[in-house]
Amino acid sequence: MTLPFAGAASIDGAVFAVSQLQAGYGAIYGYGGPPGGSSNGLAGFGTGGLGGEAVDAGQVGGYGLEGFGGDASVSSAAPGAGIYAGGGNAPAGGFAGDGIVAWPGSGATDNLTSGLAGYFGGPVNVNGNLAKAGGSFVIDHPTDPANKYLYHSFVESPDMKNIYDGNVVTDGSGPAVVKMPDWFEALNRDFRYQLTVIGQFAQAIVASKIANGQFAIKTDKPGVEVSWQVTGIRQDAWANAHRVPGEPDLHELHHPRPVKKQP
Repeated sequence: MTLPFAGAASIDGAVFAVSQLQAGYGAIYGYGGPPGGSSNGLAGFGTGGLGGEAVDAGQVGGYGLEGFGGDASVSSAAPGAGIYAGGGNAPAGGFAGDGIVAWPGSGATDNLTSGLAGYFGGPVNVNGNLAKAGGSFVIDHPTDPANKYLYHSFVESPDMKNIYDGNVVTDGSGPAVVKMPDWFEALNRDFRYQLTVIGQFAQAIVASKIANGQFAIKTDKPGVEVSWQVTGIRQDAWANAHRVPGEPDLHELHHPRPVKKQP
């Protein structure tokens, strides 16, 4: 069947609309064509889309692809995902494809006016490791929240490291006991300690390491305030099975990215 490339909208604002009446099947399903003539050619897309162009001030360009998951009409059912994607499988010794690949739109003059490769308007769950070149938190500026943002970089480490800290005052003979949460030793291993005395010159040591949910600090003077920090490496079952590789030998060849398709 030959489909038109242009037409007048008649159904819900769409030029071409399909409704699937048979249960359990998609309304539109496509297979991409084989790769081009070269040995490293790119196979065709199963589904492709190009958003409409915005030509006047105040307009917004159309989406290349838009999807809304099916609603659940009863409490025991689950709504569907707006977009569901899975990468292609690979033979033995090969590298499987990515589920989703996205690029930002280019700005007219510089990267400051470029778009985002992805935007999420709510919570995001990643069931696996998250790899990134860098990262930051963007929060409202505390002194001008209506007009400014404040950027804070992540604290980064090659380990799955947790950080805990606090302040404690030693008693009349110099010791102080710091109690940790009940789950602390189950979650962490390889503890590291930092101590800083506050308000006076004094010496402070870790008198006893973490055991039975606590550790002890001792100063050479009584009544000394000590700021402490303890770090630990995650040792829960998921972390033990998914350690972050420190220096992986990965190349772009292992995960080839499709060439951008120009309009």
